[in-house]
Amino acid sequence: MLLKALFMEAIMISENTKAAREQVFITLYQKAFPAVAGYISKMGGCFEEAKDIFQDALVIYYEKAASGQIAIQTNEKAYLLGISKNLWLQKYRTDKHNVPIDGFCTNAVDETETLPATEKLIHYLETAGQKCMEILKAFYYDNLPVNQLAELFGYTSTRSATVQKYKCLEKVRDAVKQKSLTYEDFLE
Repeated sequence: MLLKALFMEAIMISENTKAAREQVFITLYQKAFPAVAGYISKMGGCFEEAKDIFQDALVIYYEKAASGQIAIQTNEKAYLLGISKNLWLQKYRTDKHNVPIDGFCTNAVDETETLPATEKLIHYLETAGQKCMEILKAFYYDNLPVNQLAELFGYTSTRSATVQKYKCLEKVRDAVKQKSLTYEDFLE
């Protein structure tokens, strides 16, 4: 709250206002910008976007302080972080509809053509056995609930079907671990 008082005082003083304002902005930058940059980075933004958002947040903060509309409940850092979060979410909402044209794939892929990653995945599913492959396909690809899975494959209870599905998954996981593969090896 001390910073708010300094900021309000810097706005009110006509002489030396520029130097006082600059010092307040520097202090705000040092206190709040790392948190804003961390948030925007976590949300998929870059450093330049963080700087732009923070500058806009500072302008909003300054305008509210100059007009006397500022009502800080916690501290300036949290207030600026809140403004920045709202600005980032607003930017995200408007930007998600504006996909650049180079983001689209221009060469169509024939859906009947299997990709190398798909072939790897099918190979590891086959190592678990035909029945396991069918169980996993029914559950994950066809989205059958476990009770229907039990009925379809002749298990006495849903618990038996769940255990068998788990064992099948473990067989596939073990085969993948033996080859020391990672998730990225299956990305296309």
